[in-house]
Amino acid sequence: MSHENNQTIYRTTSARTGKMMIIMLGICIVGGVIFFSMWDYWISSPAPVVAMMAGKADDLAPAAQTGKTITQDLSFIESSDFRTLAFNALPGEPDNNPTINMNVGDKVVFNVVNDGKSFHALGVTKDTEGFGGIVPGSEVGSASKPLKPGEDGTAEFIAGEEGTYYYICTVPGHREQGMVGEIIVGPSQGGGSKAAAPPTGVSHDFTLDFVESSDFRTLAFNALPGEDGHNPEIKVNSGDEVTITANNLGKSFHAFGVVSNPEDFNSIVMNSAIAAASNPLKPGEGGSVTFTAGAPGTYYYICTVPGHALQGMQGSFIVE
Repeated sequence: MSHENNQTIYRTTSARTGKMMIIMLGICIVGGVIFFSMWDYWISSPAPVVAMMAGKADDLAPAAQTGKTITQDLSFIESSDFRTLAFNALPGEPDNNPTINMNVGDKVVFNVVNDGKSFHALGVTKDTEGFGGIVPGSEVGSASKPLKPGEDGTAEFIAGEEGTYYYICTVPGHREQGMVGEIIVGPSQGGGSKAAAPPTGVSHDFTLDFVESSDFRTLAFNALPGEDGHNPEIKVNSGDEVTITANNLGKSFHAFGVVSNPEDFNSIVMNSAIAAASNPLKPGEGGSVTFTAGAPGTYYYICTVPGHALQGMQGSFIVE
């Protein structure tokens, strides 16, 4: 005679349950430590709606350099309790958040280093509060990709109009904690230089080829000296849209940019760079850039690889 055994059998003992609870608790503790140790990083990445509310970048035609260049070294620093943030020195100490005085057409080059223990980023804005309205080209890092402790970077700001600007840490909340300095922009000292015109709606397309002599001693655009099409002059109106296509037809490395000084390959204006000396176009490669012509004046297009402009890779870029 058979009997069915309907007794319930438990396969998890209280000891095993206890071990599982300990493992889960350990995972939660480790995760919490990692999360809160990176707290400054999490708050430095605002949600898209927050970024939209912060304001948009200045969309005026890029300013052109017509004056002097100022170099400003800035370091992000923090108080021991992290409640006070500043540039170069804490409040009450010499060189705290230094004020920069410049004129329309001057350029300031920021050399920035993060000497703190949290995440930071730099930008220039006309907004009197918040972290929006950042002028294009003035950024070192960003709120979503900040400088980590010990990292550094370089940025430029060219004053396009008179008034007060601010260099700030663009990580949300850091400006309010003290990371903000003034940039006082006075009138142009360039003998009545004109400001950039608003966009005209007129577009131009130019093609420039990097070429070299057989002995590599002479460099040029489109054709060698004495040949038709050698370093052609480009002439546009302020506010026009300009598209440059550059092709490397040589055997060495090249890069392109419109500059204010042909002897300074770092004086690029109007966001006109194609590649760079640190990441140039290889033989056979090409690239293009579209930008708005800035303030009237005489500029130059060059190969921005050091020494190449002096070997002949430069032409006139005239804005009327």
